[in-house]
Amino acid sequence: MTIRNVHDCGQRHRPRVACLKKVEALVLEMQDPTSGVKSQTQRLVITTIPHALTGEDVVAWIAKRFNVDAAEGCAIGTMMVAFGYIYPLRDHKRLILKSDASLYRFQTPYFWPAQQWPVEDTDYAIYLAKRNIRKNGVLELHEQEQYNNLHKWLNHKWDFIVMQAKEQYRAGKERKKPDRVVFDCQERAYWVVHRPPPGSVSAMDLGLLRLIDPNQEESETSDYFRRIIIFTEQCIMRPRVKSSVSLGANPWLTDDPAYWDLNSLTIDNPTRMRVERWTFSFGELLSDPRGRDGFRLFLKKEFSSENLAFWEACEAVKWGTASTIHEKAQQIYKTFLARGAPRWINIDGKTMEVTVRGLKHPHRYVLDAAQTHIYMLMKKDKYGRYLKSPVYMDYQRRATDPEAHNFTETQLAQNAKNRRPSLSPIILRQQEEEQQAKLEASGPVDLTQVMSKLDKRNMLKEGQK
Repeated sequence: MTIRNVHDCGQRHRPRVACLKKVEALVLEMQDPTSGVKSQTQRLVITTIPHALTGEDVVAWIAKRFNVDAAEGCAIGTMMVAFGYIYPLRDHKRLILKSDASLYRFQTPYFWPAQQWPVEDTDYAIYLAKRNIRKNGVLELHEQEQYNNLHKWLNHKWDFIVMQAKEQYRAGKERKKPDRVVFDCQERAYWVVHRPPPGSVSAMDLGLLRLIDPNQEESETSDYFRRIIIFTEQCIMRPRVKSSVSLGANPWLTDDPAYWDLNSLTIDNPTRMRVERWTFSFGELLSDPRGRDGFRLFLKKEFSSENLAFWEACEAVKWGTASTIHEKAQQIYKTFLARGAPRWINIDGKTMEVTVRGLKHPHRYVLDAAQTHIYMLMKKDKYGRYLKSPVYMDYQRRATDPEAHNFTETQLAQNAKNRRPSLSPIILRQQEEEQQAKLEASGPVDLTQVMSKLDKRNMLKEGQK
């Protein structure tokens, strides 16, 4: 296996590395010949595998070591399998620890995650080419797809990849059969951890790299304390309570769309957890379209629905297309800010002056000052009263409580095998924009706006002539 070690670009600064060191210490304790997990030679098909473990022995050792029950011990063992410290000898696709007679082995320290080897496409292509030679072109479905993609991307050095694969395959055939089987299992377990099949979650997904050490001591200067004060103030204003759909019943464990339908944007009776999430913060309420509908109904009864309409219009300018910024900004000025506007909002004179001056050359964030003023006004005055209003009480009364599913291990395995990635957020956004365009096209046409657009086009054509 060809692995090149390069600078880790800050991987050593990650908190996970410290966690992995603890797991490694536990693995070394489990490998102790006197007090560790009992290992013995086991027969796998027609091959004898040395130092093999059973899942039930691993779970029993962990439960005894930490004084926990078998379920907790199985969860700890599954975490070790997911990180690649223990690998299965039979079912390579499922990185879990079964509390039965299934066979496992400890991974060699060379493949431990704390070694921080860079997982490169070239190495993976060599591994797949070697498996393709050994299996005579018969690979798993996802491996065949990855093999074709890598052949397309690395076509400029594919001869080198095939040559390396043939050399490693020839060197492997010179080993004894038990050693060859053990090494093949170790290498396959490494790539299953770092290149998991579809439907499984990678435990090695680290996100962006850190280039500095967060634990490095810093000199206590005035700038240091100023940044601490700013960070503390932001933490005080930030809500710390978060919720998720998966708390009530995990919808990712099944292909049944019932849980997604219950949490769709336009459902009449949302779930109780979704309604209660609106009380966490004002931002949670505004981020949910169904929550905004109820808040809009409350504001209409309070004769102040123009505040929410202005906030939504500012969001449309901020996150809309660049070609419509000027038109939307002018429409907002005529509707909410101009003298005698039909839905005039009440903001202070200084904010109005800054906003009107910025509308001469509009951009995405030209309305931020006015939007923040209206946001704080609704948060301080209307939000608390809304949570005590009959409108919100009616939402709580009509909220639904979905029942949790109890799936067997066979059903979960089948669901994981058939699961495919969901649609991209970009595609979903495009579908929402198309649906919105169809609704606008089917609605009544404002002749004044159409005529004004035609006049602007005619003036532009005359100017070009």
